[in-house]
Amino acid sequence: MSLHSAASRAPQQTRSRATRRRLLEAAVECLAELGWNGSTVAVVAERAGVTRGAAQHHFPTREDLFTAAVEHVTAERLAAVRAHADELPPAGPARTEAVVEMIVRLYTGPLFRAALHLWVAAATEEPLRERIIALENHVGRESHRAAVEFLGADESTPGVRETVQATLDMARGLGLANLLTDDGPRRTGVIRQWARTLDAVLP
Repeated sequence: MSLHSAASRAPQQTRSRATRRRLLEAAVECLAELGWNGSTVAVVAERAGVTRGAAQHHFPTREDLFTAAVEHVTAERLAAVRAHADELPPAGPARTEAVVEMIVRLYTGPLFRAALHLWVAAATEEPLRERIIALENHVGRESHRAAVEFLGADESTPGVRETVQATLDMARGLGLANLLTDDGPRRTGVIRQWARTLDAVLP
């Protein structure tokens, strides 16, 4: 490969990565706003400012695009959570409550709304179902691992693993409640009370 061709390929790869990222972010926005039925590849491509052909070059099928989109943004959210872990209070009740709040935030934004549309579609779209099950299993494992790490939880202690998992399940439930109405005030009280419960179980 000549130096000239290598140099020209680098900007092309950068543009390709930027196009892919725009498509992924536009796909999540469309899912959150328009749902599965309204989120076609053409709609996403238009929002991302690329041609439909360019979108299909990166993601041959609709299922490829939307599962990759939710996976991409979820990974970014989890990375952001980890990046702010050093801002958590020292071990104790304040840290436990801060960790619970952090977990709940993962399930109460546009990303969760977009993921929920995929879950509903996956109930009837067989090609999508296996992908979403695999994706949710991955997200669940990573979220659980982060929660255990931030809480300093010892899962060999009876009841600790189940209570940490219940924290994640509760966060999903609060995310569902937040879809229809602003559940902020009630959610604050629930988080505070659950943090006390969780703190009592942690060794």
